[in-house]
Amino acid sequence: MEAFHFATTTDLSELSVHVKIDRLDGHQKPIPYSVLLKRPDLRHRASNTNPHSELYVTAQIWADSKPLTVEVQTAYKSFKNARIWGEWLPLPITYASLPVSAQVAITVWDLSPAEDKDSDRHAIPFGGTTIPLFDKDNTLQKGRQRCRIHRFKAADGLSNTTTRWVIPPERKGRNDAPQEHAVDEQITEMQRLEELLKKQEMGDIPENPWLDKLVFRKMEKIKDKAIEAEHTAMNRRKSQSNGINGHVGHDAEDDIFYLDIELPRFDHSIVFTDMEYLPPPVSDIKLLSDSEIRLRPPPEVSFGPGIGTDDAEAGRLIRIYDPEIGRRANPAEDKHRELMRSQQTDSLDRDRKPNVHVRDKLFALLNRGPLDEITTQERDEIWKFRYFLSSRKRALTKFVKCVNWHNEREARQAAPMLDKWAEIDVDDALELLGPQFDHPVVRSYAVERLKKADDDELQLYLLQLVQALKYEASGDRDDSSLARFLVTRAANSLALGNFLFWYLVVEVSDSSSDQAPEHRELFAKVEYDFMTELEKTPEGKEIRRTFRRQVELLTVLAQLSKEVRYGGGDRLAKIARLKKALADPKNDLTNFDPLPLPLDPSVMINGVYPEDCNVLKSSLLPMVLNFRTMANTKYPIIFKTGDDLRQDQLVIQIITLMDQLLKKENLDLKLTPYRILATSAFTGAFQFIPSMSLAAALQKHKGSLLAYLRANNPDDTALLGVRKEAMDTYIKSCAGYSVITYLLGVGDRHLDNLLISPSGAFFHVDFGYILGRDPKPYAPQMKIAPQMIEGMGGPEHPNYMAFKEYCFTAWSTLRKSSNLILNLFALMKEANIPDIKVEREGSVRKVEQRMWLGKSEGDAGREFEKLIEESVNDRMAGVIDAAHDWMQWLKK
Repeated sequence: MEAFHFATTTDLSELSVHVKIDRLDGHQKPIPYSVLLKRPDLRHRASNTNPHSELYVTAQIWADSKPLTVEVQTAYKSFKNARIWGEWLPLPITYASLPVSAQVAITVWDLSPAEDKDSDRHAIPFGGTTIPLFDKDNTLQKGRQRCRIHRFKAADGLSNTTTRWVIPPERKGRNDAPQEHAVDEQITEMQRLEELLKKQEMGDIPENPWLDKLVFRKMEKIKDKAIEAEHTAMNRRKSQSNGINGHVGHDAEDDIFYLDIELPRFDHSIVFTDMEYLPPPVSDIKLLSDSEIRLRPPPEVSFGPGIGTDDAEAGRLIRIYDPEIGRRANPAEDKHRELMRSQQTDSLDRDRKPNVHVRDKLFALLNRGPLDEITTQERDEIWKFRYFLSSRKRALTKFVKCVNWHNEREARQAAPMLDKWAEIDVDDALELLGPQFDHPVVRSYAVERLKKADDDELQLYLLQLVQALKYEASGDRDDSSLARFLVTRAANSLALGNFLFWYLVVEVSDSSSDQAPEHRELFAKVEYDFMTELEKTPEGKEIRRTFRRQVELLTVLAQLSKEVRYGGGDRLAKIARLKKALADPKNDLTNFDPLPLPLDPSVMINGVYPEDCNVLKSSLLPMVLNFRTMANTKYPIIFKTGDDLRQDQLVIQIITLMDQLLKKENLDLKLTPYRILATSAFTGAFQFIPSMSLAAALQKHKGSLLAYLRANNPDDTALLGVRKEAMDTYIKSCAGYSVITYLLGVGDRHLDNLLISPSGAFFHVDFGYILGRDPKPYAPQMKIAPQMIEGMGGPEHPNYMAFKEYCFTAWSTLRKSSNLILNLFALMKEANIPDIKVEREGSVRKVEQRMWLGKSEGDAGREFEKLIEESVNDRMAGVIDAAHDWMQWLKK
């Protein structure tokens, strides 16, 4: 196919529509004297007294039976030999604004002051025509057009217009007179010549000046003869018809006239394109994802009684969209708040104190969680008593939420208050780095608070702080206070620098569609700034070399893991191949210069024990490696390829944080937050803890965990034959992990991913399902297997009561730190983590629901104890475990 070059109407956004009124051709039948005697007013019409009388033309754009513009009129012109205007009329509308149904209604007006009674025109319609601006292919018409004039009618411009510019030819019969066929031939010849003339004007036919003059004269004669022949034939048909009906007289259709107009020419065809308008700025709520739309369908309404109740329409549902319900704030209320706050003065507000009722409401408001909405009235009260609340650190986040930071006047009033406020805690500072706070003043204030945290505390939140970089305003990302803070602190701390480096590497390497390109560029820039900042420190070059060596080490391990996974042979052959590769001198793994372990930079390693390795029985065949430390001890890790460990990394980070929170309250539940690090979007490593799954322990010790504990920690003097420290560790760790996995909604729990170490420490692994997701139906909310209770001595033993007390104490303690936990999850909403991507907005809510923040301590305690009892006695959990064991047996 040949290339078709065209432009769209939207490209002509500044060009107004023009039409050229060229000339009027036609034949007018003289009015008989008998008619003039009956109608003396006809003698005052200019066209009846002179065949070249003065006429003027108006043009107007119509669409869908409605006028789009006012009329535009030609200038006065006196005619001598022919009615020729040759005038371009500009219409007050651009081509980009035209709908596809647009048409030009053109009316020729005849001067007749005697007949003018109702208007100030002093004229009557000589005739009208309506021509569409787009043809049937939605292409803009251009060049010369010959329009049929409908006598004594003003152009109506309607969709089904009665003044069409082209009258379709009548169907001819076999018995039509030869004169009719001759007329048709003359009209066809006239139309053919008009088309050729249009092609020459468009440049398709070359010009020949001396020959064109002769052709034009001949064309004028042919055109006049064709119009006269058409007029004669029409009168003949009228006479035949009138002879039958008995009517003879002057009819409006006895006259035939054509108006030649010209439309602008363009180098290419102009195709209609509807202008795509952006959604109206009514809703300021983020659009829902597909998964959220499935969970929360749009509203549906049905017809009311007596409306559309026909059989075909009965019960039909209509989906409607009201954009105003999508606004977080009312524009009228926003304007009211702006006016009210502009009238208030700081001098009056400083001394303002709330009454007892308002004070109690404000204090209750401060105790709400970070996800609770604040009403308009509450926002006004917080602003009104901001000086009174400034001594309470928990009130700052509420104050920041009640300010419209996009209003310059309001932001100028609120910004100085931040420095006068009582110093906030870290959990509130993290909230101010969330997606709803993009003003640089607010985020800089939060960063200033984080600067007072030590490196160990900062390391607990580093994963979320890296994700918080996504929420920087797009215009401020090049000068982000948070990015500068992270880069500066990490450059002066090997531990922070190690984890910041790997967190950034993973985000930059994530080329999936769920990672926005601008975010990859952002993380790459921060990584570059980090490397640049390292160069300024005394040991910066050496640290950069260390990071490079870590990358090389993990690259070699990733390559070995792929060879083991995709290489042939059974598991024993794969282990032998792995040992050989580890011992190969070209891989340089047995002995190398001391290097900080990426999982734990406080541990220096200098080699791998080739003989002490293993390949686990798993679909991805992860490798178990033992690194040699500088103290000649072994540090075992598991290295895996083909799996994204960022979700497991998040869960372990939260478990580590919760362990720290519990220990601050003097509650050590003997948790085992092993080290884990994602090194790319599909590789990672985690610390190997010598342990055994509950399934394996039960199989080895004839279905008794108590027997396992006795075998590893015997004590004949103890009540159950288990050393007291080991039993205490077992009870506490069971309680801690039961509560934590419940809060995080960890799913797919079975006896193969519940582990126990010889010291009695119980812990969970494999966090492929979190936030309430579970591949198995009817799974319990809290995983407490009967075998776990048996290891404590049974449900009647005092150890079980201690277990329940530890559970409630742990849950109550973590519930007090709900703000910190919820803010950390809120910062991870845009992270490329599978179970968060399912429902980004609802992920934080799911954690909040499991804390029961709306209930009092007493009511929540009773509900939680009931939950423990239901989980212990859940028979469906036993069925699920049995089904899992059966499936594992089939795989062997």
